[in-house]
Amino acid sequence: MTDRGRTALRQTRSNFTVGPSALNWDGNRLVIEVDEWASAPIPGTVKGTLTISPGAVTDVDLPLTPEGTHIWRPFAPTARICVNLNRGWQWRGHGYFDANFGTRALEQDFRFWTWGRFPSKQGTLAFYDVERIDGSILSAAFRFGADGSAEEIEAPPLTRFRRSMWLVRRDTRADTGTRPRQVKALLDAPFYSRSLVETIIEGEAVRGVHEALDLRRFASPLLQPMLAIRVPRRSRWKFRPPPAEK
Repeated sequence: MTDRGRTALRQTRSNFTVGPSALNWDGNRLVIEVDEWASAPIPGTVKGTLTISPGAVTDVDLPLTPEGTHIWRPFAPTARICVNLNRGWQWRGHGYFDANFGTRALEQDFRFWTWGRFPSKQGTLAFYDVERIDGSILSAAFRFGADGSAEEIEAPPLTRFRRSMWLVRRDTRADTGTRPRQVKALLDAPFYSRSLVETIIEGEAVRGVHEALDLRRFASPLLQPMLAIRVPRRSRWKFRPPPAEK
């Protein structure tokens, strides 16, 4: 990931380009072209293509604040993905695609949130639990069908489980009397955890991607310099002019 300035941005109805990387929607699939520079501990180029083919596209827009300053948009909760990157990273499998949009910095509106997406026999389950900066709480639970339909459901209890490697607090939804567990760590940071988690919902053992984000840690002046190392800034990046016609 690289932070870039406005001169690095181009956008159309079907294309979103930031620097040398881009997202292109052809009406049936999202093609993500990656051309970036990886940071430590394994520096070097990361180049290739990720192709996401949605089973269906939903029409859900979930405001995360009463003012609508942040919105969660689960475009394709159920999809297929094809990864073809350098460094020997090639695979196909089950995937999803969602996004968050906002007009304010995250730490201005939130203290903490957890999110989880769990494929099940009855559809794809998604849970979003948000603690806002004013202390108010948002708890949202959805079941998505293969046809893109979305149903708000009653969520099982919010259940604490083991903290991340950096001791970030983690919880997700689970049937009463059960305890979620991490199956595989995907990303650990002092303020963020992403992992493969197993839990039990409606009597079914399900595995899915889970994240926990501590915005109070993120806003710490001790952590901000670390971000600059992991996420470099290229504020003056510009597109190359097109070649002159002959």
